[in-house]
Formats: sequence, structure tokens, C-alpha cells
Amino acid sequence: MCGIVGLFAKSADVEDQLGVHLAAMLAQMADRGPDSAGVAVYRDPAADGSSKLTLYSPDPLQDWQALCAELGNAFGGSPEASVRSSHAVVVAEAEAAEAEAWVRRAHPELRVMSAGREIEIYKETGRPEQFVEQFALTDFQGSHALGHTRMATESRVTTEGSHPFSTGLDLCLVHNGSLSNHNRLRENLRREGIEFQTENDTEVAAGYLSWRLREGASLEQALEGCLEDLDGFYTFLVGTADGFAVLRDPIACKPAVLAETDEWVAMGSEWRALAVLPGAADARAWEPAPGVVYAWDRAAVR
Repeated sequence: MCGIVGLFAKSADVEDQLGVHLAAMLAQMADRGPDSAGVAVYRDPAADGSSKLTLYSPDPLQDWQALCAELGNAFGGSPEASVRSSHAVVVAEAEAAEAEAWVRRAHPELRVMSAGREIEIYKETGRPEQFVEQFALTDFQGSHALGHTRMATESRVTTEGSHPFSTGLDLCLVHNGSLSNHNRLRENLRREGIEFQTENDTEVAAGYLSWRLREGASLEQALEGCLEDLDGFYTFLVGTADGFAVLRDPIACKPAVLAETDEWVAMGSEWRALAVLPGAADARAWEPAPGVVYAWDRAAVR
């Protein structure tokens, strides 16, 4: 079943309280996804020429400072790790693709959850309420964020199998629904050089977007391609450095609602996830039409 939420701040007050609002929205979606939870938060852009990596280690004794020293030796500077539970955010004096490739090569035991200049991804098994506390979600400030609560249907409940999934630099995907052709599509994408870490069908959708973007498609074109190439029922929420995009399959059997005020733009699987936001009673709200890409690009929802 799963629950999806997204929030874009249009005011400094909402930016300051982004984590508080996101936590409240996730709590409303807890019964839709009690198995795991995760968020992608966009904040604190890295300086020009630097990049930000979110890393996950299953080892509670992971020596993040030693990793930072290695990154410093490889790229220069004095990287420091900002640790939250099993995850750490590290800023490297290198382009994101270069830094990510180095981590994958030098430390295959680590999982790169996200890479870019602004994005940070945190996800873990357990109920959403536990996730909020474990990662001190209410402390976060930022421009916008996505969240997900998972009810597993087609693959194991693991940290790696939780959402969001990275789809490229400063890009990520959360998904409610199921894909019926993910096994065949996974094999086709592997032949195109796309790597997968889980058997999760959502990771296949993320890989598909990565492939289309790599081949030169715009995000809107890549999402429109999903309507032709992905079989199943789905609502996708895609995070970008500028905002987010929403797509429902042509049948649109998975619920979704968008809403906007002068203070924020928000998306949720159900209205109750948006009703906890300040000013929600006066929001302009609508149900996304099936097969139509809706994108927020710091200017408007269309």
C-alpha cells in the first residue's frame, strides 16, 4: 500500500520547520507503511566544485572519521562526517560522480544512498515513528523534502530496499504501487550498464529514470516514458534539486493529492498527510490527473 509525502517550502518559516512538518506528514502515513520509512531532504548546498554524499553502513562501529581522512587524501581538503544513526553525510572536494565512484570502488561495504550538491537520503526499517526519532527528523531545515512509508509486497524488508531510491545526482524516487514487468526490465537495464542492489521493483523504476536521463531525456520525458515502458499501478514522486514531480499511471488506482498555499506546495497519498500543515484548511487542493506529469520547479505547479 505504502505512503508518499512531499513538501516544498515557499517561505522561510516553512524552511525552518521543514523537518517538523515532514515528521507529522510521515506519522499520518504510518498505517500505510509500517515496515520502513525514509526521506530525501534538500538543504545546505555544497560549494562549487564540491559534492555531498549520503552513506549507509550496517556496521554500528563504522569509522567515519577514517573514511573522511581517506577522502581528504584522495581529493584534498579536510572532509568531516555528519552522522545520523547508520548514515553519514560527507562533503568531498570533488564532483559528485567522481566522489561516488571512489567510494564504490574503495569501500564496497558502504552503500551510497545519494550524491549531489543538495540531496541527503536517510532510510531504515521499522515504523515511521521510530524512524523520526532515530534520525532526529524534526531538527531538519531545508527547501524541500520527500518521504515514504513502506508496506513490503514484492521484496524483503531491508534498509537498502526502503525508499527513496537514488535516480541520479540530486535526484530520487519514491513509489506507491507495484510493477509487473520489473524482472524483465531489470535485465534489459543491466545490459545498458545500470546496476541494482536489491530485488525491489521501485529500484527498477529508479534505474529506468537514470537510464533515460543518461540518454539525454529531460525529467518530464523520462517520466512520460514510464507510461509506455512500465507495466503496473503506480504513483511516482521524484525529487530534484529544484523541487519535485508527480506521475500517476494511466488508470490512477493509487491515491494522490496535491495542494498549494502561499507558504508551501505539498503532495501526499491522502489528504490527511497534508491536513497537518499550517494553513491546510485554506489550501487549493486537487487530485493529479492520470498519465500527466506535474512538476514544481521553484516557480509553479503545472
